[in-house]
Amino acid sequence: MWNAQQIYSPIAPRLERVIADSRARCIVDLCSGSGGPWLRFASELTSDGGSSPQVLLTDKYPSRGRIRRIETETGNRVSFYPDPVDAREIPAELTGFRTIFSTFHHFGPREARAILKSSFEQHQGIGIFEAAKCDPRTLAAVIVVPLLALRLAPLIQPFRWSRIFWTYCLPVIPLTLWLDGMLSCLRSYSQADLRELISGLESDSYRWEIGEERGGPVPITYLLGWPSTSSDTGDIRSENTAIDSLQIKRSAWQVPGGPGENAPDVIAEAAIPR
Repeated sequence: MWNAQQIYSPIAPRLERVIADSRARCIVDLCSGSGGPWLRFASELTSDGGSSPQVLLTDKYPSRGRIRRIETETGNRVSFYPDPVDAREIPAELTGFRTIFSTFHHFGPREARAILKSSFEQHQGIGIFEAAKCDPRTLAAVIVVPLLALRLAPLIQPFRWSRIFWTYCLPVIPLTLWLDGMLSCLRSYSQADLRELISGLESDSYRWEIGEERGGPVPITYLLGWPSTSSDTGDIRSENTAIDSLQIKRSAWQVPGGPGENAPDVIAEAAIPR
């Protein structure tokens, strides 16, 4: 459903810029589930050298069947780490820019802090992206989720009659999605919370960026941290003005509504002292 609505499309240019700045050759996605937005992003992302970084999906409970399907569907552009990976204890061999979509609110403050501290101490980049938010607009949008489930249930692959039964005959799935969405919004971290989580994790060679992107159905709260290799250590805001000029293919990222909606609308952002 996230991909059908292109929820995370607005953050794609910003994410590409940060990955390029950190010169990461691999992206390690945590809590991947069925692949999330990387199934759409991977074919479009390019590094500063012009080649696409490898995307490695990980999950605590990886699905063997889904692993094979993802690798086939993406032409091995996206691969799935076969062993269980706990985002709180990432194996040493998994190095690269870490991403977490729609899952950070599942971790309590102590666990969330530990995840960010691990990236900081190991000098690995990290991107946290959340559509869930405890505000009236997002809470209202959650009401639409069950309706979207009713529309998409027959299209989800692999097709299962059990899904049809639990969606239409006895609507347990739409009800569960609504309840999960409401709880996710209530548990989500605000920008102020994120600033508190990274307090004390400052360094001249590591940068943090917190803000919100709008351009899709709901705004996306983000936290980015990365080891900066750029020679320019000036104001982060001056870099953000260059995002729209990135030479990237945006066909898969476009938000319906016209050319003016393709570029991210930055509505809040904070540069953390380094």
